[in-house]
Order: sequence, then C-alpha cells, then structure tokens
Amino acid sequence: MNNKAHNFQVKKISIIKACVLAVALSAGFDIESVEADETCLSPYMAKIVGQEDFVYVWTLGVVGMGDEQDKLVTIDANPASKLYGKVINSVSVGGRNEAHHSGFTDDRQFLWAASLDTSKIFIFDVHSDPAKPKLIKTLTDFVAKSGGIIGPHTTYALPGRMIMTGLSNNKDHGGRTGLVEYTNEGEYIATHWNPTDSNLEGAIKTGKYADGYGYDLRVLPRRNLMLTSSFTGWSNYMMDFGKMLKDPEAMKRFGNTVVQWNLHTKQPKKVFDVPGAPLEIRCAWGENHNYCFTSTALTSKIWLIFEDQKNGWQAKEVANIGDPSKIPLPVDISIQSNDQILWVNTFMDGKTRAFDISDPFKPKQVFEQKIGAQVNMVSSSWDGKRLYFTSSLLANWDKKGIDNEQFLKSYGWDGNHLKEQFSIDFTKERLGRPHQMVFGAYSLYSTTQPKPSDNLMTMLKQR
Repeated sequence: MNNKAHNFQVKKISIIKACVLAVALSAGFDIESVEADETCLSPYMAKIVGQEDFVYVWTLGVVGMGDEQDKLVTIDANPASKLYGKVINSVSVGGRNEAHHSGFTDDRQFLWAASLDTSKIFIFDVHSDPAKPKLIKTLTDFVAKSGGIIGPHTTYALPGRMIMTGLSNNKDHGGRTGLVEYTNEGEYIATHWNPTDSNLEGAIKTGKYADGYGYDLRVLPRRNLMLTSSFTGWSNYMMDFGKMLKDPEAMKRFGNTVVQWNLHTKQPKKVFDVPGAPLEIRCAWGENHNYCFTSTALTSKIWLIFEDQKNGWQAKEVANIGDPSKIPLPVDISIQSNDQILWVNTFMDGKTRAFDISDPFKPKQVFEQKIGAQVNMVSSSWDGKRLYFTSSLLANWDKKGIDNEQFLKSYGWDGNHLKEQFSIDFTKERLGRPHQMVFGAYSLYSTTQPKPSDNLMTMLKQR
C-alpha cells in the first residue's frame, strides 16, 4: 500500500471510530472503552483502559533554565515500571510561546499543544512511540487563517477534527475572540466568533453581558450541547500579575459569560451571565446527568450549567470556594467519573478542595489539602484513585521568590485522604514551569482494544 492509500485508510478508520462512538454516546450505550482515562477529555476520543503509563506535561521555558524553551515532558506514571515517577523524555519546540493547554485528536494518535503568546500550535506524534513523543508539525498561521484570533487555548477533539477556543484578537489584544476548527491533519476549516452586544450572532442574551470573551470548551453530544467560558485578553494575561491587580482598567477586562452553542451547527444559542471569569468547564458523565460545572476565578464561586424540565439550559451559582473575600483564585477543576466529587484547585493558597456533588445543586466541601505554595492544574484518573497536580498558571502570574514552586505531584486518593506518591521538582530538573498534563498508555495502540457492545453493532448494521 502506498503512502497516499495508507493515509486515506487511516483517516477512514478514524472517522468510522468517531462516528461509532458518537452514535453510542447519543444512544446511551455503556461502552467499555469509554470507561478509562482522565475525566475531563472529549467523549469522542479513544480512551485508556486501566492504568496510565505516562503523563505528558506541557511546560513553559524559563530564561536561564536549561534550554529555555517550551517543551513536552514525559513522566513515567506506571507503578510497575522501574522508572516510575521519573522524567523519561523531553521534546523542546523552539523559543518561549506561553505554553498552556494541549489535547488529543479523536483517534488519540496526535497531541495538539497550543500557546497563548505566539499563537503557534505544536502537533506531536504520540502513537509511534508513546514513551517518546515526536514533534511532527508546527502551525504558524493560526492568526491569519482564523481571521485575527490569537491565544489558542483549549484544543478539543471532535470527530475527525479539532476545535479550539481563542483568548484574544490581533486588533486590540482584548478579550473579543472565537472558536476555530481544523482537520486532524492541520487544515483550517472555519471560524465562529463569540456573540457580543453589538453582534449576538443569533444568540439570546439572558442577562447583562455578551462580552465575546473565550476560554474553555466542553460538549455533551447526546444533548447537542457545546459550552464555552470566558477569561481575558492578551493585554492582561501577558501582564505581570501584581501590576494587573493594581490597574483598575485591566481588572475590568475579564469575561463574565458562559455561552451555549448548538454542537452540530456551531451556532451560539444563549449567553449566560457568570460573573468573575469562569474558567474550566467539566461535564457530568452519567447518561442522565445533563449538567456541567465551572468555577469563577475572581469571585470564587462554583456554577452549575444544567438542563431544566423544559429542556432549556440555565446557569446557577451553587457554592462558594473557600473565602471569596480573600480571592483564593480558583483555577482548575476536575470531576470524578462517578459524578460524586468535584476537585477544585485554588492558586493563591496552593490548596485542592473536594466537593460532594451528589446533589449538583448543593455542592458541599468535604476535604481540603495544601499541595504547594501555588497550584494550578488537577487531573483525575477514571477510577478516582490517582490525582496529579501541576504548579504554573502563567509565566507572568506565577509567584515570586521561594513561593515560585514548580512541580508535578502524584497522589493516591482512598476516598478520605490524599497520599503523595511522587513529586518532580521542575526547577531542580531545569525543565521550566509545568502547566497542563494529559495521560498516555501503550494499550491505546495495541491490537486488543475493547470493541463496541453487541447491541451497538447490531444497531449500526440495521442502519
């Protein structure tokens, strides 16, 4: 088979797999291959079954440290390995780009890692050798192709394509931005601008705000739902944190909205008021759990985005995170796969908190623990037994001096206590500032992947 034919066949298989999974999810089937991996990734993706072998950490370069470049760092995360808890690989990408978030394609063969400053997107091959990802392509024309969007943030898998949120634009470097779609092969498809007061793009404004800001993205395929949150533009996120806090005009330039979109058409439908910079969105996994959570960085609240009894979507503030008056700065959140616990990290006090969300309208804090002087991202394994934490928020927002701890830490969770399993000091290792992480495993690329249920295959044949 020549290369062209091989590429066509791989693409065809990828699309078939994505369609099978999409149909399964919309029909409510319980597919074994879905029940693994992190709990915050796209439902369209191939999933890890069992123990993750690796944690890939998207890391910011630091002047005077190592090669000073942004890099993808691979950590051995399998307790059965002799190299457990050690750095086993690092791939530098050239320069410092404000490395931030990354996400896999639906077939899990490639990892797209984005940057908030240069707007470059780095595509890594993670399937040829999962222990040693390779940088195979760099997209340098994101701003031009998208029509002026800068700061790609969330890189999220849809069937056969990637959709990305932006944080800013190249006209005023403010928060006005949109969504950008690419094929898995890196070809531009379309731009969808976020609704604003001056152009609602067909959406309904339900409150005071329609700011057009962007940040995160999540979907519920069975409800044809896509949600986006909002943060701030380039002029703020590239500013020194202390300076920004003292600038009254800068503090006005934060998003206050969550937008409901039609997942299939990418048409915005509703704009909800969610004041105080809602960041990460995490959606429930239960087949009858039609709701998602977000947290607000500036007002320290948990918000619920839920489907009401009339099949409409609403937004409701449901809990405080710590003492909002002290601005603990909630950053990342992670929902457990059984929809019982929501983990919430707060950057300023370096703590993680667990909320009982068995009643999503009444989250109750049941646990808290200090992870470090600062903490940012949290990733939970599907079985809920392992949690991983990283430290860096943004290059110019991280703490100074002795509080500038830069780490990846792994903990075991028994339902009552967190017990540290290993810790890697990224400053000591001269690697940089660890920001966001995703999991990898050899089993994803074996020939023994679980198959869709018989009921699903029967349904597909009937169609």
